[in-house]
Amino acid sequence: MATNESVSIFSSASLAVEYVDSLLPENPLQEPFKNAWNYMLNNYTKFQIATWGSLIVHEALYFLFCLPGFLFQFIPYMKKYKIQKDKPETWENQWKCFKVLLFNHFCIQLPLICGTYYFTEYFNIPYDWERMPRWYFLLARCFGCAVIEDTWHYFLHRLLHHKRIYKYIHKVHHEFQAPFGMEAEYAHPLETLILGTGFFIGIVLLCDHVILLWAWVTIRLLETIDVHR
Repeated sequence: MATNESVSIFSSASLAVEYVDSLLPENPLQEPFKNAWNYMLNNYTKFQIATWGSLIVHEALYFLFCLPGFLFQFIPYMKKYKIQKDKPETWENQWKCFKVLLFNHFCIQLPLICGTYYFTEYFNIPYDWERMPRWYFLLARCFGCAVIEDTWHYFLHRLLHHKRIYKYIHKVHHEFQAPFGMEAEYAHPLETLILGTGFFIGIVLLCDHVILLWAWVTIRLLETIDVHR
């Protein structure tokens, strides 16, 4: 009985969202996005899209989201808004952070990204425009991924702060006393793997189109960079 009621609630909610969506004006960016997506499908293989496409999305978004906070640190007018004014950042620290990021991104994360294609093939995850989910379904699945990842992160993050293991792994992430956006993925390689696992759990459980991979990584990067700056 409870299951039937839940299904009924979700069905009603879905119909309500679809009705609201039908009242909204047509998105002027949809057609250009559709053309760009189909161009990508026609000119690149699934392996190239899943691997190099995902890498480009991650790198471009990560450093794009970091850029404003990075620049603000060295603009005199913006320094008055800095909370920890007694701990100014230096170019040396930024360069140190950047080098570790490059190692983590290309030596730890890239090998994992290379498995994306095989994941989509094994689970028959579609790439085509026709089966791309509507924005509200995509948003709902991203929310589900966020709940799963946040739960994983909370408990594993607490574990990494345990006094017996903190100095071996998580201490690296806290080397900078005044956090800044680019530091979000500055971490020990083991921490990158441990906490990064939470990102993929939601994808494994909820992914119904390759676009979810890129939508979820966009939201996750925006959130983690924002909380570090």
